[in-house]
Amino acid sequence: MTLKRPQGHPGTLVVLDHTSKILKGNSLRDPHQRKLAVWLPPQYGEGRRRFPVLYDLVGFTGSGLSHANWKPFGDNVPERAARLIREGKMGPAIFVFPDCFTALGGNQYVNSPAIGNYADYLTREIIPFVDRYFRTLASREHRGCFGKSSGGYGAIAHGMKYAKYWGAVADHSGDAYFDFVYWHDWPNTLNELTKHRARKRRGGAYDARGEARRKGLAEGLDDGRIKRFLAHVWKKEKLSTAEGHCIMNLCMAATYDPDPKAPNGFRVPFNLESGEAIEERWRKWRAHDPINLVDRHRDSLKTLRGIYIDCGWRDQYHIHYGSRILSARLSEAGIRHRYEEFDDNHSDIDYRMDVSLPFLYKALKP
Repeated sequence: MTLKRPQGHPGTLVVLDHTSKILKGNSLRDPHQRKLAVWLPPQYGEGRRRFPVLYDLVGFTGSGLSHANWKPFGDNVPERAARLIREGKMGPAIFVFPDCFTALGGNQYVNSPAIGNYADYLTREIIPFVDRYFRTLASREHRGCFGKSSGGYGAIAHGMKYAKYWGAVADHSGDAYFDFVYWHDWPNTLNELTKHRARKRRGGAYDARGEARRKGLAEGLDDGRIKRFLAHVWKKEKLSTAEGHCIMNLCMAATYDPDPKAPNGFRVPFNLESGEAIEERWRKWRAHDPINLVDRHRDSLKTLRGIYIDCGWRDQYHIHYGSRILSARLSEAGIRHRYEEFDDNHSDIDYRMDVSLPFLYKALKP
């Protein structure tokens, strides 16, 4: 791969401008005019043939176009698709790369008044737009989505909640079992937010009871430190690791527990001063956990032509445990799916698409 050179027809990447009515006026003031990349397979120019469509839901801090960037020791997604087609491991398909990045670093591809209605953006705007301008097989039976991490969560969530749009989904290391995935990192998030506390800490006597009761902290409200943290990071070009994880947890809060009446439009599941868990708020998060959604969406999941899930058994966010629980609950509900594990962690696992993309094509092919 150090001598990486194109082999065969690379297909065609088209980058379009799309203006969204759904994202216009979103709470974060993110742009509603976005780039949309569409990759057409080499066979697209042959006659009037129509093709299945695969939507790439990228992970947190990503954007669709990032998956079309050049990679030094591996394939980007268009290159990978072209190679898999050339090797006969899958048939030709159209790939779509939507831009769903937000000021909070991304989203989970669901609707939230604190971030934007990104599920509606995908299903009610981008899908019809692509079907209108490209030779797609324009039905759910021939349309699928896939993603990793937040994108994996988005894929399985769409398979549950928006199955009328999708025929198959692939979930790589998608967020699941929130009690493991998110809970353990919140102390670090609280420490980072403490740097933006209005009253700087001094050594000496500390009124723990009084401090924890200030300004709605027991109800998961911001006392100003979250607002100041966001103002701080929005001025930077480079975030520290701690800042990156902090804004990720805030993005999850805005996704799972939005509240238009709360400061910043969302609540958090821990008292920002004492660190005490707020049961009511955490219950809101758990209501979005895929492991808790299987029974509710059993009928929709059973209509899918394919469900693929995988995870590395050394995932540093402990997602392999959630993936195992999710697979077990799918099996208990009688929902056919394919679950695999592999010897790796959460990072740089795009090579797993060599398994998922042929799986999706087989499920969606005409």
